[in-house]
Amino acid sequence: MAEFTMELNDEQKEVRDWLHGFAADVIRPAAAEWDEREETPWPVIQEAAKVGIYSLDFYAQQYFDPTGLGIPTAMEELFWGDAGIALSIVGTGLAAVGVLANGTEEQIGTWIPQMYGDPNDVKVAAFCSSEPDAGSDVAAMRTRAVYDEARDEWVINGTKTWATNGGIANVHVVVAVVDPELGSKGHASFIVPAGTPGLAQGQKFKKHGIRASHTAEVILDGVRVPGSCLLGGKEKLDERLARARERAKTGGMGVPPLERSREWGRVKNAAMATFEASRPAVGAMAVGTARAAYEVALDYAKTREQFGRPIIDNQGVAFQLADMRTSIDAARLLVWRASWMAVNGKPFTAAEGSMSKLFASETAKKVTAQAIQILGGNGYTREYPVERMHRDAAIYTIFEGTSEVQRLVIARTLSGMPIR
Repeated sequence: MAEFTMELNDEQKEVRDWLHGFAADVIRPAAAEWDEREETPWPVIQEAAKVGIYSLDFYAQQYFDPTGLGIPTAMEELFWGDAGIALSIVGTGLAAVGVLANGTEEQIGTWIPQMYGDPNDVKVAAFCSSEPDAGSDVAAMRTRAVYDEARDEWVINGTKTWATNGGIANVHVVVAVVDPELGSKGHASFIVPAGTPGLAQGQKFKKHGIRASHTAEVILDGVRVPGSCLLGGKEKLDERLARARERAKTGGMGVPPLERSREWGRVKNAAMATFEASRPAVGAMAVGTARAAYEVALDYAKTREQFGRPIIDNQGVAFQLADMRTSIDAARLLVWRASWMAVNGKPFTAAEGSMSKLFASETAKKVTAQAIQILGGNGYTREYPVERMHRDAAIYTIFEGTSEVQRLVIARTLSGMPIR
């Protein structure tokens, strides 16, 4: 087990600087254009693939960094460049995490490479969990998967929404209900390849921020996939469902009281397993956006003069910048702690993953708003990037668990009570 550290080693610093250079030279110059176009920036993704950033190998190296700092460092630098384009580059990672968290070794080796394609023919993947009536409330999910034993196929029907890369993905990872009586414990994840009959893109959303990232509905109408597309396999699913049914019969009795109480804050289904693994990474994205806005505001405050002196000479501006930097550093430390714990098998006994996502997300919203205030009227225009950063930052408190849901998870975990 790697010791927790706040100092990057030489190799990590080299990767960080390489990513920062790509973000500065390739992502930032393209940010305003693709934000206005509201289209997937395929040329930028291809450039990322050519240099090795958009690839399974790169993310695997960062994911398996024993310090846990590989992924958050990468996310921070890319999102420092631009959140919309960066999400287009890393969005496939959520689907990949879904396969890593729930799939067999064979499934991991088969499907994850198909999510990325190659530098000459880049592909993307989508993780499909949210529904029109089931966002944070995963227990309300209606998409249904029914097993056709005679053909060893699963038949999936339903509508997914808010899916990054939904409809344009080469591989869709779809969470569906397999046993409605078990609520959120009766869910499973499935691979749905592009071109599968019954799979279609629904509405593409025009968004407030992260406009360069494709977000759409995914329609599943009588979609049939082979039994091998059930992540983890049917034997493992049957065993898990049997345990859940037995637990439901006994009301959880036989489980030690402390263990039983802790379950209120734990992950218990396929969708939430994916989200829990990715929450510190989302926190790192928020840190990157916040840091970018802070740096713009700091540079502006040093050069912008009012009443014969730089505005940073005024305490009202200087103190804001001090608070902004303090919050950013605190958010990064929470993200790093959670990332280290996750990689080294430390249980989130105080919901540290949710803590990191909550604090970093709220920090990004606040810091980008402060940056606009420091720039004044200029900050409100599209001539300066903080306006876009502020729009982008709004998503961090919403996707992969709203701030309210993070607080609920934290409160349940700390108290052991079924807080509603």
